[in-house]
Amino acid sequence: MDNIFFQISILMAMTVTIAFFIRLLRQPLIIAYITAGIIAGPMFFNFLHGDKHTYEVFAQFGVVLLLFIIGLNLNFKHLKSIGRASFVSGIGQVLFTSLIGVLVLLLMDFSFSSAVYLAISITFSSTIIIMKLLSDKKETETVYGRHTIGLMLVQDIIAVIIMIAIGIMKDGNGFADSFLTLVFRGLLALVVIILISKYLLPKFLNKISNSSELLFIFTISWCFSLASFLYYLGFSIEIGAIIAGISLSSSPYQLEIASRIKPLRDFFLVLFFIVLGSEMAMGNLSAIWIPGLVLSLFILIGNPLILYLLFRFLKFTRRNSFMAGLTAAQVSEFGFVVLFTGSQVTKLDENIVPIFTIVAITTIFCSSYLIIYSEKIYKFLLPFFNLFGPDKYRQKELMPSVHDVWVVGHHRIGVKVCHALAKNKANFCVIDYDSSVIRDLKQKKISSVFGDISDVEFLESLPIAGAKMIIMTIPSLEDQISLINHVRKINSKIIILANAYHYDNSRALYAVGADYVMMPHLLGADWISGMLNKKRLTRKYFSELKTEQIENIEDV
Repeated sequence: MDNIFFQISILMAMTVTIAFFIRLLRQPLIIAYITAGIIAGPMFFNFLHGDKHTYEVFAQFGVVLLLFIIGLNLNFKHLKSIGRASFVSGIGQVLFTSLIGVLVLLLMDFSFSSAVYLAISITFSSTIIIMKLLSDKKETETVYGRHTIGLMLVQDIIAVIIMIAIGIMKDGNGFADSFLTLVFRGLLALVVIILISKYLLPKFLNKISNSSELLFIFTISWCFSLASFLYYLGFSIEIGAIIAGISLSSSPYQLEIASRIKPLRDFFLVLFFIVLGSEMAMGNLSAIWIPGLVLSLFILIGNPLILYLLFRFLKFTRRNSFMAGLTAAQVSEFGFVVLFTGSQVTKLDENIVPIFTIVAITTIFCSSYLIIYSEKIYKFLLPFFNLFGPDKYRQKELMPSVHDVWVVGHHRIGVKVCHALAKNKANFCVIDYDSSVIRDLKQKKISSVFGDISDVEFLESLPIAGAKMIIMTIPSLEDQISLINHVRKINSKIIILANAYHYDNSRALYAVGADYVMMPHLLGADWISGMLNKKRLTRKYFSELKTEQIENIEDV
């Protein structure tokens, strides 16, 4: 077991086996990763004893990529659109949960520093789990769904601020230098990063965006280079990762970048959670189960109650307040990052990580069912709510902000399709993998998204479920089949028009669920045969056709 490759192979096989059973219980895979770490740790097989430092380096990669993705997904435009409610609820929830958490932990005889770090860790809810479950329920665009997402964004911003604070404390030289010197370095770095992000990055990304491999390599290079640069200036690597993500968050290639990075992030995060799970030892069980149970009950009951009261204060209906509160009844993977980084700043109680691990497993397991069955739980509790009289607040559910028609590919056929849709004032959006096409569409103020439809991660990030029609003009059979399979899983009623140049391809597209397959040579044959049957063939007639065709070519 001294060979690191053999160890990772065993760990991956064990994790996949556990994950299989965890998925049968409809639970997030984070539970499988932590459980695998517990089994691989000293409590059972002790697989990691010889190469702990190597695994901690892998864990650090996971943390950096996780924080990079968090920065990449900080959508300030969405936060602005839902106003002060998200700020008030987000800041209020963080303050009340952390303060009450510190008091509870101090009453259980934890040291002050351990109580503060653990309270901060349990404050944040899991954006990944909440987004996944809300998407599965198709409730991301409901009133409570939109404001819950806004709440998560506020938490992410607070998390960034906390990581910056921890990063300053993490480096002992940070306080050796004057605070003003550190601030000056930070401002200077920020100005340089803003200038590069505004003037150099867009041009460079436009040059390389047509190569998914080059875009992926550059993104990784940018993340680690910027993290190293800020580390050299006296900040933490984690701060650099977050800022690297934020610098790309407004890029038109943001969705494509995120979809490429996530698989790599997921691999290292698996090792990160395995390392954390391995921190739990048998001798600590007697000292951790009571605090773990108390904190779990606080998160499962207290956190939803805090959010319920905050949303009621903001004049949300009982149902929306209850549903929003229930979504936050779990701790986040970010809590592990706080403890992981905090332990490098100050000495924490040895039981802190195992306690948080118990809280994470318990709350993630329970809250997943709470979110899935939130509507039934609310209806069950409705008689209790009715004891307080009729609800005096009313809110109108917002219709999903989706496009009626998605056009995949803007060359040749796609151009004419978009002209027709625009002429009919249809609400449509174009998906294309050519950066020059996206730039042109942006200039024409046509809704567009840059991305590769063969990438499942990219498809899952698109709000396609509420569309009425999808028109594919691209030639690739495999990419079209991938999109059709994805769409049919989420909405069987969407009309799908595909494109094929061979009879075998058209049969394959019909087999997976296309409603109609365009075949350009058949359509061309139909058009010219109709022309021959109905028109008088004269030189003047063909001259008119030529002029019309040249105009169409110039439009393309």
